[in-house]
Amino acid sequence: MDFLTVLQLLDSAMRLSAPLLLACLAGLYSERAGIFDIGLEGKMLAAAFVAAAMAATAAMPVAEGGWGLTWGAAWVGLFFGILMSVVLALVHGLASITLRGNQLISGVAINFFAAGTTVLIGQNWFKMGGQTPALRGQARFQSNTLPGAETIGDVPVVGPVYEQLISGHNTLVYIALAMVPLTWWLLNRTRFGLHLRAVGENPAAVDTAGINVVRLRYSAVIICGVLCGVAGAYLSLGTNAAGFLKDMTAGKGFIALAALIFAKWRPLPALGACFLFGLLDAIANKYQSLDIGLFVVPVQFMQALPYILTVVILAGFVGKAIPPKAGGEPYIKER
Repeated sequence: MDFLTVLQLLDSAMRLSAPLLLACLAGLYSERAGIFDIGLEGKMLAAAFVAAAMAATAAMPVAEGGWGLTWGAAWVGLFFGILMSVVLALVHGLASITLRGNQLISGVAINFFAAGTTVLIGQNWFKMGGQTPALRGQARFQSNTLPGAETIGDVPVVGPVYEQLISGHNTLVYIALAMVPLTWWLLNRTRFGLHLRAVGENPAAVDTAGINVVRLRYSAVIICGVLCGVAGAYLSLGTNAAGFLKDMTAGKGFIALAALIFAKWRPLPALGACFLFGLLDAIANKYQSLDIGLFVVPVQFMQALPYILTVVILAGFVGKAIPPKAGGEPYIKER
């Protein structure tokens, strides 16, 4: 495998890992506050649909029922995708925090709701079998060329790495990467992060100190909704085949949860875990069938690699991963 091929795989892995990383960090905020959320998949799917639908509508000519925007349709889609995800996150918060319901059931309900309604509304809206129109031009996020990428492109090793691996991604990829150090700083260097981590371990002690447990948990749930919204919007607005397809998340929300467990609820290891999943996905896409000499690995196995790794990780090959002590348990204030 030559250097150029390795760069192409790493570049593809970075793109594929971006939505996983955003969803993984979303789950990290929620679960660090004691709210388990297996509804990441549903929030991503709903955000992907709303983002694509609103971007398509915003870019559509007024004569065809659209808004006729000539710039910024992708940002309009991103805004509404985040809004949709936050609404579902608040529903999960209402069921889990205020009504003290079962957090797992609430998450499953959101997944089923998103899977059904996105197709139903999409079919009635666009009459394309639940899909949205293909997004082109300013209706999707374009790749960005970083300063100096073309200038130093001919420099051995450093040039190709900067030009082909670091440069050339859309804005949402860079947002995903920036969220890792920001999350680390927020959780470990701010009072809000200290309170957030404490409420996931011992909410009674936090309440005794005069800190509002409910407000903290709702804050974490809203942050989770925002990040899931960006992750979902990336799937429909930030890829080459921009647009919404039925069940286009394809289990990425659950893979993000597996990466979160793999990372033991820490942001920096979460980056490595998500990149590992993205790299396997990139390998599966590039090598549809792999000849290893004795036999040819079928395409179905290559496509299943990320999911196989998920099962392997959850089977216990990551060591003992201890979730927040108060995770999954509603807080009932003692009187």
